[in-house]
Amino acid sequence: MLVGAVLARSRRTVTGGIRAAGLGDQFRSCDTTVAAVGRRPDACATRLVSAVVQPLVAADEHRTLARDDTPTARYGPHVQGAGGHHNPTPGPAGSAYVYGHVWVALGLLVTHPTWGTTALPVLARLHVRAKNVAGLPAADRPAFRTTHARAVELVRWAVSCLASWGKALWVVADGAYATAPFLTPVNALGVRVVSRLRKDAALWTEPGPRRPGPRGRRRISGDRRMSLAERAGQKGGWSTGTFDLYGKATVKRYKTFVATWRPAGGAIRVVRVDEPTGWRAYFCTDPAATVADILTRVAGRFTLEATFRDLKHVVGAGQQQVRRLPANVGAFHVCLWTFVMTEAWAWNATPDALVGHRATAPWDDAARRPSHADKRRGWRRELQGKEIRAALRPGMTEAEIQAAAEPLLDLAA
Repeated sequence: MLVGAVLARSRRTVTGGIRAAGLGDQFRSCDTTVAAVGRRPDACATRLVSAVVQPLVAADEHRTLARDDTPTARYGPHVQGAGGHHNPTPGPAGSAYVYGHVWVALGLLVTHPTWGTTALPVLARLHVRAKNVAGLPAADRPAFRTTHARAVELVRWAVSCLASWGKALWVVADGAYATAPFLTPVNALGVRVVSRLRKDAALWTEPGPRRPGPRGRRRISGDRRMSLAERAGQKGGWSTGTFDLYGKATVKRYKTFVATWRPAGGAIRVVRVDEPTGWRAYFCTDPAATVADILTRVAGRFTLEATFRDLKHVVGAGQQQVRRLPANVGAFHVCLWTFVMTEAWAWNATPDALVGHRATAPWDDAARRPSHADKRRGWRRELQGKEIRAALRPGMTEAEIQAAAEPLLDLAA
């Protein structure tokens, strides 16, 4: 099924993948497999991470997970789990809302020595609104969970899956997850969180030394309120540093300090960055974190947004045309893991294997970094080339050549 998802052309439906893999006579088993994957994605993702992803990050000092939500548009009232959701990328003519599924996804940030940072999506949770849960069949009806609770489930899975690697675990999320329902349980798991901080966040100074005599729990915050806006407006205290952001050395002007914040349960490291459009604030739940630790992870989270774009436009997530809830979950994860497998195949591939087709497009920049579409095209070309070389052997009859060419013609067309 994964090979069929790579070779499928046009709309990436489940049946398109079945045809491309040559499994038409086993279509019922394929449909059952997709639904079975949707009921047990955690176990499959654990095998994928240990066998495919772990060798790619063996040299990294830390393990950084990127967390975000993404919708996939679906159509029809009989698609289970679908509903109306806010559209984060409406575009010039798009609507503010989209009908379909919303996925709470988790990606592992990996750094290629040449191409920079990429987010590999390994697991996701389907978020079904409370008003839509009651309409699902009892056999497949999930318990309602908020997006924050779903995100905590993913981090808990990651802790159990990656604990044997013996490396510190970080999670970077957008500002929507800088809340106590997410930060409190994740902090209890021993995971460092990096996220964006609201400009009006209620920050306080660190508590002073405890006076002798009083009993009770130690204070988690000081007695003086701190204002991000006032500190940003002060002329002094700014520093300048060069950081590796978005694949290049970038100079940033910033201020950093330690404060206490109630949603985080104690002290945090705050970094205010001066941008052309105004200052922004980020934080880490580990006060010992450096400015480089925070800013590089904030920049790395953007690669998950790029991954979502490739999942929808290149891999075809959301085009699978299945109705039942387990089949939708399974089909989405097949798209996630197809992306991961493609990136893993291209990790050590030669440039010619990825961008050889650019020779026929002189207007293209042959030196640019290979896109995911380039990698997918290169893998498809290799798979089809093996089919051709296996078919072309001495002494083949015309009928055998035609029988070998028909499947390749179907894939090309």
